[in-house]
Amino acid sequence: MKRPNVVFIVADDLGYADLGCYGGRDAEWGAVSPVLDSLAANGIRFTQGYANSPVCSPTRFALMTARYQYRLRGAAEEPLSIRTRASGTLGLPPAHPTLPSLLKDAGYRTALVGKWHLGYPPHFGPLKSGYEDFYGPMSGGVDYFTHCGTNGEHDLWEKEAERTDAGYLTDLLSRRAVQWIEGVAKGDAPFFLSLHYTAPHWPWETREDEALAQDVKDNLFHLHGGSIDTYRRMIHHMDEGIGWVMDALRRAGVERDTLVVFTSDNGGERFSDNWPLVGGKMDLTEGGIRVPWVAHWPAAIAAGGVTDQACMTMDWSATMLDAAGVAADPDYALDGVSLLPVLREPSRTFRRPLYWRMKHRGQRALRDGDWKYLRVDGHDYLFDIAADERERANRAGRDPRRLERMREAWEAWNATMPAIPDDAAVYPGFGAKDMPQR
Repeated sequence: MKRPNVVFIVADDLGYADLGCYGGRDAEWGAVSPVLDSLAANGIRFTQGYANSPVCSPTRFALMTARYQYRLRGAAEEPLSIRTRASGTLGLPPAHPTLPSLLKDAGYRTALVGKWHLGYPPHFGPLKSGYEDFYGPMSGGVDYFTHCGTNGEHDLWEKEAERTDAGYLTDLLSRRAVQWIEGVAKGDAPFFLSLHYTAPHWPWETREDEALAQDVKDNLFHLHGGSIDTYRRMIHHMDEGIGWVMDALRRAGVERDTLVVFTSDNGGERFSDNWPLVGGKMDLTEGGIRVPWVAHWPAAIAAGGVTDQACMTMDWSATMLDAAGVAADPDYALDGVSLLPVLREPSRTFRRPLYWRMKHRGQRALRDGDWKYLRVDGHDYLFDIAADERERANRAGRDPRRLERMREAWEAWNATMPAIPDDAAVYPGFGAKDMPQR
């Protein structure tokens, strides 16, 4: 089989049930995610897919390296803050092999259109980590119209130079992705496009809300605004843009041989629908880490596939390398596991233990088969996720031996990772004083 093109689409703070194909309800004005629903119907949908972290930049470290993010100091920040802008240590080291650098070395054209959030120039940046082209913001959150970050500074870049473009950021990213595909699809080399939206991350702005930019410029967390309707429209704008990208692949005659993967960097935020899961961003309960995973690749994936294979972000990075026939750097063994066998045969599942830890609230988790071990604020829990994915029936007292086995397994895994540094920072953004706890 010829080497596929790859388009890796990542939403920002999207909830597990925000899409129609994951049980999301239509808005009053219609379907929220018809393009993504179609990709799922004509590809494969994962019901037990997870993010490497419940917060954005740590997951992006794992996405880029196909390794547990805990191996890198920058990923201990929860998340990287604009306050680290001058740091020469808190970012993705340019010497570390990455998904785009390995593909680039194997002859792929590479580009990142969208959010980077893995450290700031001059020490870090997309062009230093394997991307030929870059268009988007460097930081974690920006206004959709002014393109300024939380510190009020302009944050839209083309390669390593600031770029000033008028327009709604989601649409600017979608159109730039189309433009890039149209340019590289004419060549003989396969291509890898990371399309990392900021949607539906705060501030809560649709295409019609440019006037809000001045209202939120001093606090992009937008704690006084937003609504479910606005949030759904933001998702819909992203979905429309993904439709433009798919149209570009079809016009170029490369849709059949292009692996398109869609997910979110972590679970949903304040307006998200995570049903039936509990929790959200910053939590290791299911709502913070279980996310949509959709893959579409007509040459290799049959339509209508659904699988309960457990997986996490770094597995998809390993899958893309496997699909391209590219080996890992021998000095940086992958923690991710290829999912190619599952893509070809959804019923062909395998055991895949998944581990997490957070400095925030001293959280830890292990998902192994149907069971999950969880610690939050010093309390240990045991859940049968197959029977209780809402994590309300704590089985720790009923099955202490299983709890102990899973706790020991987590401790053994944790001993293979660097310790969480004492100076690692936690930036939850808002707390109980701003809104009631979940």
